Amino acid sequence: MLTAEQLIAAQKAQFDTLFGLTQKAFEGVEKLVELNIQATKAALSESANNTQALLSVKDAQELLSLQASMVQPMAEKSVAYSRHLYDIASGTGAEFSKAAEATAADAQKKFMAVVDNASKNAPAGSESAVAVMKSAVSAANNAIESVQKAVKQATEMAEANFNTVTATAVNATKTAAKKR
Repeated sequence: MLTAEQLIAAQKAQFDTLFGLTQKAFEGVEKLVELNIQATKAALSESANNTQALLSVKDAQELLSLQASMVQPMAEKSVAYSRHLYDIASGTGAEFSKAAEATAADAQKKFMAVVDNASKNAPAGSESAVAVMKSAVSAANNAIESVQKAVKQATEMAEANFNTVTATAVNATKTAAKKR
């Protein structure tokens, strides 16, 4: 049976986790806002420079050359922006995952303590029921660990795919810019 102190401690731990996650989410939003402000400032500055360059063009050949020279940096900046977005999102997600794993591990530990306590106080002859219960808890823990590993592998694979796609996009833009 849980005591009042244990309930208060559990509730405090839940609030601490909630406030910690709220702080991490806010930090992620703050980073996102900062990234967007920087990107907007850079885009405005580049737009002004590009407009000035376009206004100074004297013929069609110079216009085509200028356009070609603008494509690659624009693509590279888009890829860099996407990369920053991904890093912010995955960093914030990783913090949430860590908190969830820690909470799950703590809950598993506490549940196992309850099961162990119940098995010690179980009436004689209930050993097989206690063994079945412990086996079920162990199977559930193994299933949870398998899911966590699968999620981690999927995340790593998604990141590798993202890196491959961005590298391919940058290389394709470079190749296209060279052909012009």
